Amino acid sequence: MTDTGVVRRLDELGRITLPMELRRALDLTDRDSLHIYVEGQRIVLEKYAPVDIFTGTREDLIEYNGKKVSKDTIRELARIANIKLAEQN
Repeated sequence: MTDTGVVRRLDELGRITLPMELRRALDLTDRDSLHIYVEGQRIVLEKYAPVDIFTGTREDLIEYNGKKVSKDTIRELARIANIKLAEQN
């Protein structure tokens, strides 16, 4: 962990502003989505990247009913369900 020396106060709505230096260093731009989670007593922010809901992979994703699923997962689920897929390129 790198200490930036930056301290920010929450505003009345619980918001903070990330310093421009951090946004540049992490390649964050206006309207980027951030994944927010807790590790122990820490609040962690990371740039959001969609992942397969089953495997966590970030490659070859398809959206279905608002969820992301990889083509490999679809193939594996079809195999488990004994369904033949016609491969299309």
